[in-house]
Amino acid sequence: MSTEYKYLIIENPKEGVSRLLLNRPEKRNAMFNPLRKELFSALEELDSNENIRVIILGGAGSCFSAGYDLGFNVSSELPYHTSISDGFWARHVVEGALKIWDLSTPVIAQVHGYCLAGGTELATSCDLVYVAKDAKIGYPVVRAISPPDNQFFPWLMGMRNAMEMMLTGDSINGEEAVEKGFANRCFSEVTLSDEVLKIAEKIAKVPPEIQAINKRAVHRQMEVMGIRTGIRSGTELQALAMHTKATREHLKELSKGITDALNERDKKFGDYRTSKKKE
Repeated sequence: MSTEYKYLIIENPKEGVSRLLLNRPEKRNAMFNPLRKELFSALEELDSNENIRVIILGGAGSCFSAGYDLGFNVSSELPYHTSISDGFWARHVVEGALKIWDLSTPVIAQVHGYCLAGGTELATSCDLVYVAKDAKIGYPVVRAISPPDNQFFPWLMGMRNAMEMMLTGDSINGEEAVEKGFANRCFSEVTLSDEVLKIAEKIAKVPPEIQAINKRAVHRQMEVMGIRTGIRSGTELQALAMHTKATREHLKELSKGITDALNERDKKFGDYRTSKKKE
């Protein structure tokens, strides 16, 4: 690629296949705007490259992504313009998801380890999702702040499965993710990369102009059913949640210390950071 990136690793493991890895392993690939700016730039550059027929998106180190970096000011260094008004962040995130949705090139999420909060939003924005069996996928933010910015969950998992995740904030593993509709298939973490590459190679054998139409055909059916309107409407509920007393109190605690605030949030559930079982 013509551009050098600080927060991404870019590989070309097979002809026609590009692999992007989020590269903040010391932060569990927590996303912040400098990384997001690089990610969208790289995706657009690859989408314009006639030699690239499929993109794999994964994470370097122990996980896919543990979510957004809560220590970073989300309104600074935005990768693309979004009007700064009430609920801007949710609208900004959804716009980014739809940027991936609208690429001609198929994008595959390769998920291992933690895939939490904003990490789930990124994965669900991709066309295909393959996960490690022992992945930990969840949106614990619903316990103290708000529903997701990008509300793909009901569309992918159905009302009952999505409702359970939204009301509990519980995580699911890779096998459950497949069963509930979040992911296509699961593999052992050891074989995940190789198995995803095999699928990518298969996709790359189809002429790209045909794949662009194939991808769009599925999306158009979802759009007829209202997916874009539904997800955009969800940003208003996310914005509403930011005005609740409980949310304001948790945000205040986060400003005092992120780790302590998250531990306080999860300790009554005994999971995530507070789990007694070594993860």
